[in-house]
Amino acid sequence: DHIFEKVNPEMAKLGYECKCLGGGKIDHNSKDKKIRVFGLSTGYGKADHSVTVEILKKVYTDYEITWSDDKK
Repeated sequence: DHIFEKVNPEMAKLGYECKCLGGGKIDHNSKDKKIRVFGLSTGYGKADHSVTVEILKKVYTDYEITWSDDKK
């Protein structure tokens, strides 16, 4: 699913101009408190997963959060 394509029109209505810098996937395991960021978007390419992880760490402070360039 392309979340950006769903969210961007709503953000534009609020006066924001958005640009997608890449994509990927997030595997969230709440039971084990682990999040894995990986992969890429076929339409947008790969996001800088290290940036995504730093943002997630601010909210999920008690989680183990990792990233890789793996596709699966």
